[in-house]
Amino acid sequence: MNYHNKKFRAIQNTANGETSNETIFLYQQQGAILTAAYSGGKIVKGHLMGLVDEDGNIEMSYHQVNHAGELMTGVCRSRPEVLPNGKIRLHEKWAWTSGDCSEGESIVEEID
Repeated sequence: MNYHNKKFRAIQNTANGETSNETIFLYQQQGAILTAAYSGGKIVKGHLMGLVDEDGNIEMSYHQVNHAGELMTGVCRSRPEVLPNGKIRLHEKWAWTSGDCSEGESIVEEID
């Protein structure tokens, strides 16, 4: 699975997360290395970097600055699902490595 130049929107998140349906991610991939820039909603600017395995699963870390001016960091594992329309939905389990170090789950979905 290749995520290069694909855009994703957060469609679901637990209450302790900062992404929302206003958050847009632009993924770039070179070989197994994945990067993305994202912003929107509570997030002024964020970046992630990860590795994609042969099944399209992503192991990543991220950092972002929110509208409160806080630098937040975390880790995430994403599992892909290919929807009937061919778009990719990512099921994510994440944990903050800053702040309260809580865990959560989110879903992001490919958009045009």
